[in-house]
Amino acid sequence: MAYKITDACVNCGACEPECPVQAISEKNDIRWIDPDKCTDCGSCAAVCPTEAIIQG
Repeated sequence: MAYKITDACVNCGACEPECPVQAISEKNDIRWIDPDKCTDCGSCAAVCPTEAIIQG
C-alpha cells in the first residue's frame, strides 16, 4: 500500500530527494505522493520532520 502525506505536512521538501522512484512532487504548495509510482519503501517517512507521511 502506497504512502500518503497528511495535513501535518509543512512542505519542507525533505522527503522528495529521498524517494528512489521520484513519486513525490509538489502540487498546490503541498507535497503529494503518486500512488502508482510509490514502491512502499518508507524512505520518505523516515526523514519527515513532522511525521506527516503514513502508510495509506
